[in-house]
Amino acid sequence: MAFQEISFQSFNQKDTIKAWIYTPIRKPRGIVQLVHGFGEHSRRYLHMILKLNEAGFVVAADDHVGHGKTAYDSGNWSDWGDKGYMTMAEDEHTLRKIVQEQYPDVPYFMYGHSMGSMIVRCYAAAYGEGIDGLILCGTSGVLPKANALVPVLKKLIDEGKGEEIDPAYLEELLSWMTERCENPTTANDWICGDPDVVADHANDPFNNFTTPPNIRSLYYLVVMMETIIGTQWAEKLPTSIPVYNIAGDQDPVGQYGEGIYAVSNWLAETGHKIKTKVYPGYRHEIHNYRDIRDEVEDGMIDFMNDIIEKK
Repeated sequence: MAFQEISFQSFNQKDTIKAWIYTPIRKPRGIVQLVHGFGEHSRRYLHMILKLNEAGFVVAADDHVGHGKTAYDSGNWSDWGDKGYMTMAEDEHTLRKIVQEQYPDVPYFMYGHSMGSMIVRCYAAAYGEGIDGLILCGTSGVLPKANALVPVLKKLIDEGKGEEIDPAYLEELLSWMTERCENPTTANDWICGDPDVVADHANDPFNNFTTPPNIRSLYYLVVMMETIIGTQWAEKLPTSIPVYNIAGDQDPVGQYGEGIYAVSNWLAETGHKIKTKVYPGYRHEIHNYRDIRDEVEDGMIDFMNDIIEKK
């Protein structure tokens, strides 16, 4: 494996996005653009990246505005800019153009976890042409509390408070997520049933769940969530894009399986080829459970190989 570190200006015209392209040692059979989730960064996926490289896939990944090395270098963890809810999707579009220029005419896939899966869904609705397959991990159907926050946050923005930070609104969006965790010891136990993974997440200096996004940025997040709901979203995706939808059935982000199947049903109803796999007894980060992460990654690779072999 070799990797290239690159930088490019964000769509928000303010931040410099940090990104990496990881290449296999043999001729690439495909590209996977990896889109990380809320409050984390792309190098938390090194196990997956190495596995994909071994299978012959180039992996391209960035750290979003307000996240990871992008935020660590700038010191800007809270402000995602003022260019709208498509900012992160537009940054993914820039990265896609960079990696496809280096590796033209190679099958192209996108993988998104959690908020990253929502970005991927938003992205594919706008830029679906040329995508050979999508992998959604830990995605959401209709996230509780999100819809109710939209008018509240919009009112605050209209009052000139968009750049203010108030942790109460992020807590309202996320604080319920440990309700089904037996004797939770941290607010993030919903992430994984493995306490080592939860502790590693908390101790990682490139993660940040403690500095919430400002009111405008949180508004963009919940608006994005509302744009990827129902068949009105699914019908914007080209029906030529197969989708692999994976999650744990104890994941609150996916409404404990209900939201996962809702997304798959929206896609099925609009004529898409959809494969769904739900892992019983597992929480949000199925790719970080040490007992199933290889199985999760092998399933992703099988999904992509099947598409490539049929091209």
